[in-house]
Amino acid sequence: MYNPPHPGEFIREVYLEPLGISPRSVALRLKVSPSTFIRILRGQSSISPAMALRLSKCLGRSPESWLHMQDSYNLWHAKQNVDLSEIVPIQVSA
Repeated sequence: MYNPPHPGEFIREVYLEPLGISPRSVALRLKVSPSTFIRILRGQSSISPAMALRLSKCLGRSPESWLHMQDSYNLWHAKQNVDLSEIVPIQVSA
């Protein structure tokens, strides 16, 4: 699996830069503070279910797709950093 982009990077590259939209104007449309939205764009904050609903309404895509993008990003990074070498699977008998 490749290193998936953070949703903030996706928003910046697909929406803000090509359309010439400022982060502040999107934050106002989302009804969140500019600092909250900028933290998402920088990858410092995650997409919550509430933010996924807001992004869906404002930018399009389903709320599920925004959450899936965040989950994919989080899981990839966890796989890079979590040591599972001492985890012992439970054997389930049929």
